[in-house]
Amino acid sequence: MSATHAVVTGRRSDAQAPEAGAPLAAAGFEALVRAHQSRVRQQLRRLTRGDHALADDLAQETFVQAWRHIGTFRGEARVSTWLYRIAYNAFLAHQRTGAGRAVALHDEVAGDDVAQADGAPGIGLRMDVARALDRLAEPERVALVHCFQLDLSHAEAAEVLGWPLGTLKSHVARGKARLREQLQAWQHGDGA
Repeated sequence: MSATHAVVTGRRSDAQAPEAGAPLAAAGFEALVRAHQSRVRQQLRRLTRGDHALADDLAQETFVQAWRHIGTFRGEARVSTWLYRIAYNAFLAHQRTGAGRAVALHDEVAGDDVAQADGAPGIGLRMDVARALDRLAEPERVALVHCFQLDLSHAEAAEVLGWPLGTLKSHVARGKARLREQLQAWQHGDGA
């Protein structure tokens, strides 16, 4: 496995890790973008509460920053974790400017689900979960998005968010408890 392949896929052994500061060839970076752009956009769409245009702009900024700083990738984490961190920083920078509009996450979920499977069973639950996520405190919502919707380990999510591991675990636990409260009707099989 080449160093470029290891960076693109996020799999490496110590012998295959790119050296700090080693430039990645343009063709290798193009493969990295193709391999990870969908997940980075998914992360940003969830963080921006379904604003696809903003998420796409932030994804583009993420890969521009990744290109500029590819030499700083040390190979200590998966490349996806490194990219998620860059994307999260781009999201935070955008939030600090106060620009943009927020779209409710349930609008994104409803639109995607209807487009993919019109009338599919479970759409009501997915929409209720999305609405419940929207009502959580921002740190809880962000923690759950990274741990459950992006399927990162607690350690990876803490690294992406720049939080201590204990802080992340606290936000996840509180967020799950609040979701459980809000979705109690589904637990009893009412679906109402």
